[in-house]
Amino acid sequence: QVQLVESGGGLVQAGDSLRLSCAASGRTFSNYAMGWFRQAPGKEREFVAAINWSGGDTYYADSVKGRFTISRDNAKNTVYLQMHSLKFEDAAAYYCAADYHINTQPELWGYWGQGTQVTISS
Repeated sequence: QVQLVESGGGLVQAGDSLRLSCAASGRTFSNYAMGWFRQAPGKEREFVAAINWSGGDTYYADSVKGRFTISRDNAKNTVYLQMHSLKFEDAAAYYCAADYHINTQPELWGYWGQGTQVTISS
């Protein structure tokens, strides 16, 4: 089992930056790829970014490429999502996920956190 706890969400203005964190506990963190997904009200959960076990490979949704950066610190069992130039359409609950393989389909990830809310104001 892997337990994931997200933090760092909040209310920001359009154009601002925000950094989300996801702390993992349980099994060996560095064994897992990590991902960030988001879900806005009335919409399906969608892929945002993912990183492989070492941090050497990263993947992004086209909608966030160039604005968001995923990173991990295996010594701290934590994965981060640095978000810049936030837009209204970035508002959502953000979830981190863990699994052995990277996929853009949320149903293929085995472990999930409870989510952290990101709200964008004008």
